[in-house]
Amino acid sequence: MKIGIVCYPTFGGSGVVATELGKALAQRGHEVHFITYSQPIRLDFFNENIFYHEVNISSYPLFQYPPYESALAGKMVDVVKHAKLDILHVHYAIPHATSAFLAKQILRSEGLDIPVVTTLHGTDISVVGKDPSLRPVVTFSINASDGVTAVSGDLRQETYDAFDVKNDIEVIYNFVDLKRFYKQEKEHFKRFICPNEEKLLVHASNFRKVKRIDDIIRAFAKIKLEIPSKLLLVGDGQERQNMEELCRNLNLCDDIRFIGKLEAIEEVLSVADLFFMPSEKESFGLAALEAMACEVPVISSNTGGLAELNIHGETGFLSNVGDVDDMVKNAIFILQEENLKTFKANALKRAKEFDLNLIVPKYEAYYASVISKSQEVNEALSLSK
Repeated sequence: MKIGIVCYPTFGGSGVVATELGKALAQRGHEVHFITYSQPIRLDFFNENIFYHEVNISSYPLFQYPPYESALAGKMVDVVKHAKLDILHVHYAIPHATSAFLAKQILRSEGLDIPVVTTLHGTDISVVGKDPSLRPVVTFSINASDGVTAVSGDLRQETYDAFDVKNDIEVIYNFVDLKRFYKQEKEHFKRFICPNEEKLLVHASNFRKVKRIDDIIRAFAKIKLEIPSKLLLVGDGQERQNMEELCRNLNLCDDIRFIGKLEAIEEVLSVADLFFMPSEKESFGLAALEAMACEVPVISSNTGGLAELNIHGETGFLSNVGDVDDMVKNAIFILQEENLKTFKANALKRAKEFDLNLIVPKYEAYYASVISKSQEVNEALSLSK
């Protein structure tokens, strides 16, 4: 198949999943065309089946805001026509699904039809889509898609609850590349961070308020009183300064390191003992899955799709949002030497259920189904003329 992938090219979950999916599809022999405003962060290797198309935005002085949606639709039209794509797969409803609909209509006026699959990732539904000014656009764009997927059952249900969606939504979970995310021998790195054989706790995110990083820091302050520990906070964002100030106020600066954005996150996860994800909302929890693949159990909130990934009492524990004391209790239990080995093994076993070699074929089958249905519709329309 010739597949067009539209995504945000950033460290966010939707962009990461879209890029990793495209890379996996290319390795399986499909021709993959990325369409976005800059090269995706994780598009970090060469493959003869991968192509990148940059969206150029007009700087015409009449526009107060650059018309990205129109430019994106125009680029989709161009790529579909000249690369002869079989399908467009857009990640994140706004603005990608909307631009895809416009591109589809332009192409249809020229006698071409391109089926569109939209994947919902989370905040496009739970935050952006609920903006009253965008709600009707999100609803229309989802219903106008030829196929719709969501990264968890919880996100699918939230979409049905929040919008008047008539389309069927297929759940296809996020996945992990077990050839990249696995426990590596990096003990020299751990000795540098934990010179006295302390336990290493890790969190990775984009440092937004919804991630509740302050809960991690407050929990860590109590955990280290019981078990000698260090905490690594990976990532960056608007909350970083506030979290650094909280560390100073709690006199934790010697035991907590902020290491910023890190592409090779698997190297840190390889030496971690516990991963924290106490988010107020997570549609799936990709960072937690990557940690589990590196044999790291997870302490998480029980919100969104996390309960579909993190099995309570086996791969880690789930707590109510904001229940720091429960997280502390559960973390101390996991970190006991007699328990840690079992939780690590369970985490890896669970991660293997989300191996990209199991999940990517589900996308391939879904593409084939959508393309087939689109062809049937086109044939029916032709017969009716």
